[in-house]
Amino acid sequence: MSKVVVLGGSGGIGSVAVRALAALEAFDEIVVADLRLEAAEELARQVGSRARAEALDVTSPASLDQAMRGASVVLNCVGPFYRFGPPILRAAIEAGVDYVDVCDDLAPTRLMLELDGEAKRRGVTALVGMGNSPGLANVFVKLCRDLLLDVVETVDIMHIHGGEPTEGHAVLAHRIHAMLNDVPLFLDGQFVHVRQLEESGRAHVREADFRHVGRFPVYPYPHPETITLPTFLPGLRRATNLGVIFPLSYFHLTQEMVRVGACGEEPLEVNGQRVVPIDFSIAHILSQRARLLREAGITGPAGCLRVECGGTKDGRAHRFVFQLSSAGAGAGEGTGIPAAVGAALVGMGAITEHGVLAPEACVSPLQVFELAMKAAKKLGMGGNDSVQIESIDADGTVTVVPLSFG
Repeated sequence: MSKVVVLGGSGGIGSVAVRALAALEAFDEIVVADLRLEAAEELARQVGSRARAEALDVTSPASLDQAMRGASVVLNCVGPFYRFGPPILRAAIEAGVDYVDVCDDLAPTRLMLELDGEAKRRGVTALVGMGNSPGLANVFVKLCRDLLLDVVETVDIMHIHGGEPTEGHAVLAHRIHAMLNDVPLFLDGQFVHVRQLEESGRAHVREADFRHVGRFPVYPYPHPETITLPTFLPGLRRATNLGVIFPLSYFHLTQEMVRVGACGEEPLEVNGQRVVPIDFSIAHILSQRARLLREAGITGPAGCLRVECGGTKDGRAHRFVFQLSSAGAGAGEGTGIPAAVGAALVGMGAITEHGVLAPEACVSPLQVFELAMKAAKKLGMGGNDSVQIESIDADGTVTVVPLSFG
């Protein structure tokens, strides 16, 4: 009996992953493990007989050990990953259980990659960053390296999403964390560190056209692709990651709260009460969200991942541009579906390597896209029109690559 345990399974990303896993039918049992047991039970009931709920407190080693017991694969959807990523991976390695996560945070990715040796010794496969960006972005780069280009020299990853009905505290905390910390960009074969809200970061802001979403400015983001891609792709000269949230008024409000210093973690005394600035800022930003969505005329979620790969093909300069767009679906779907695909591939034995691995190191791109489109269609999302790959030759001629998945 194969069993996948989805940690944080009733959350925004975890719940999509649970539904996608059920659609893929890759496991005999799906465990929805969450601190909110009632929500987990309701999701398991909706998914059907393959699923069951289990109470989980990831801060408790005993609870975590119990959840992992007998699992074939653990899919970690618990954020923020700078707090929970490394300790949960360590627990999986100690339990000898294969592991997949959707970590899009730089610092914990570095820490988890340092566990590679221990994972190899225990015979554990740990696929980290198997979401959208990172995740599908890396997979497309691997597709270019394996099938489309002779040499991949540049990778520019851009992403946008927004309009989700709600947004959690952890999601916004992660976004603020990204604005406060260094962003590594791999430029001309060397790492350069910038900050999103400082001049060093503003120099790299650019406009991007997102299919079915629109044209938006994108800002440096500390996502892990900029450190993993140079490791696994010899010859790479540039790797950047830029992103934004819509409506821009909501994203800019978050930037301003950071810029004015209202996101510190040291408590302040306010009228006899001790207040942590970042807690106030997150509460304030979230309180304004509905108004800003309404004023911008946003009526539903959408998103798009854009990846530009440049290099050489038959001795001449060539580029490929990949876009995965969604209407009516946001970050949960864009991240949860590839996460489920990653867990399914590990559970099926399609990834044979042991150790801590980024997607570009170990997955089959065609398998990933085929399973992702299959899950999306079964869940009533996406379709072949959601994926577009453009080929741009040295003369600037653009050709749409005819691809069909699922």
